[in-house]
Amino acid sequence: MSSVQAASTVPKKHLRRALLALACMAGAVAGAQAQSAMPQWKGEGAVRYVCGGIGSDESTAMRAAMKDHPLALLFARSDGAYLADVQVDIKGADGAPSLALRASGPVCLVDLPAGRYTIDAAMAGSAKSQAVTVGSGSKTVDFRF
Repeated sequence: MSSVQAASTVPKKHLRRALLALACMAGAVAGAQAQSAMPQWKGEGAVRYVCGGIGSDESTAMRAAMKDHPLALLFARSDGAYLADVQVDIKGADGAPSLALRASGPVCLVDLPAGRYTIDAAMAGSAKSQAVTVGSGSKTVDFRF
């Protein structure tokens, strides 16, 4: 029996199942690759963060994950060029420090409990401050220097 004849004896339903299984595996591999492109999370419990977005794979992974975290911070120059090495201090509504970090990339994903926060960002002698309420959905705060 030739290989053409052998292939034609495979029932179409088995072929469809095999193709569906391959498509599912390809989706799982793509998801795992996006996760592996993410930098390492820091912090623990209710307050943790990850900063990055340098390189196209990491940038794509970080931007895709923005919707899954309560707060995303973006850092850029006024002309749109991305920035890193930004000092970030996040304080709760009572003024108490919640998180301090140095952003190692232009995108930071931050997991914080619901509430009102003030975010101070500083770099090269310039400082910006923005208030944000975290709790329903994902918020993005854009700092332009």
